[in-house]
Amino acid sequence: MTETAVKLSSRGGPGPRGKAGRPVRSKPVGRRSAVAYLFLAPFLILFSVFVLGPAIYGLWISLHIWNPLLDDHPFVGLQNYIDLFTPGSLTSGDFWKSMGATGIFTVASVPLLLVIPLGIAMLLNNKVRGGSVFRGIFFAPYVLGVAVISVLWRYLLDPQLGVVNALIGQDIPWTVQVPWAWISLVGITVWWTLGLNTIILLAGLKGISAELYEAAAIDGAGPWRKFTSVTLPGLRPVMTFVVTVTILASANMFGQAYLITKGGPGTDTRTAIMYIADQGLTQNQMGAATAMSYLLFAVLAAVSVLNFRLQRDNT
Repeated sequence: MTETAVKLSSRGGPGPRGKAGRPVRSKPVGRRSAVAYLFLAPFLILFSVFVLGPAIYGLWISLHIWNPLLDDHPFVGLQNYIDLFTPGSLTSGDFWKSMGATGIFTVASVPLLLVIPLGIAMLLNNKVRGGSVFRGIFFAPYVLGVAVISVLWRYLLDPQLGVVNALIGQDIPWTVQVPWAWISLVGITVWWTLGLNTIILLAGLKGISAELYEAAAIDGAGPWRKFTSVTLPGLRPVMTFVVTVTILASANMFGQAYLITKGGPGTDTRTAIMYIADQGLTQNQMGAATAMSYLLFAVLAAVSVLNFRLQRDNT
């Protein structure tokens, strides 16, 4: 209720009334705001302590040569960031190679994590006997942890002892050579996470009015025309969310490559997160690692903003 409505109600004007016709007293705006902030307080405290505070502290660390084993942390300003763009520096080559590996995985996995879940969601959106069972089957792998998934597929895809090679009668180096290592990582990730996108897209499909499909059918639209003129426009807000979340998740891939290929062969499948973790936690180069983290964050933020702008312009 607006302040004007509150004032009219307090003066006995045409404000909201109860069942007995008596004016309903509204709580003051300031009091309602206080109640809202009271309920938000736990989240704001946790956000400040575990997200905002570490982010600011990390930005401060990125401006230093920061080794946690040493007492002295020399201030170097933006040198850690400059080194990332300086060919021949200690971190530039390996960092951009790991960014390239992250790009390969993202470009290869995101389209599959959109097209396959959308196709499955459209099938499940029809009245299929046992639809709930199929939804559970597709979503079941997602509830498993990355360690379980990785250990399971590492043994299944083992080049010498794996069940997959035994079944197909081939000797394919699934985890020790490229491009097979990338095929394995992308395939495992798609199988593992497509259930979440399927459920989200299925909810979006159920939100599209059936009358739109009936109107399209009256106009003589076929299945493809209905898909491009009704389904895709109706799913645009949901697709924007799914695309953004999928890109962010793929760009932050760590567990599968760490546990299955260990970044190999060589460092071909070492993603940016793996290299940042190695520099910060193993090499104790916290300043350089946090600078890489903020650069990766800037890239992902730019991609997310661009995605939202493109979707908004197409609305």
